[in-house]
Amino acid sequence: MTDQSTSEIVTPVCELFPDQSVLTESLLAKKCLPCEGGIPRLEPAEIAAHLLLVPGWQVSSDSKMISRSWRARNFVSAMEQLNALAELAEAEQHHPDLHLTSYRHIRVDLWTHAIDGLSENDFILAAKINQWLQKQSIT
Repeated sequence: MTDQSTSEIVTPVCELFPDQSVLTESLLAKKCLPCEGGIPRLEPAEIAAHLLLVPGWQVSSDSKMISRSWRARNFVSAMEQLNALAELAEAEQHHPDLHLTSYRHIRVDLWTHAIDGLSENDFILAAKINQWLQKQSIT
């Protein structure tokens, strides 16, 4: 497919990732790697392709962050969930911003601080958070 405004070849996302379940499992098998900068941010096409592997996550308007939100049953449940997410993030050494508002509304923001944008680490942790949410029957 050709984008007529730039004459670049644009590969449809479905062709980049034909078997999403295998690629999601690949993300789950990876560990976040330390990042001190010096690596490029993911490009918009890469972000779009990775987003297909982490349902429920949204990219920010500036493409520098992904976020996911949900509502806990109550305040105590929300705090338990935040603590579990903190443990998961610590195990990966990739630390999201965790938000609790209105006593039970949770939002997780992921981005790679050292590059002020998105890297594969963000999608690895997003996939692991999704897996944890699924095991907890949280949608």
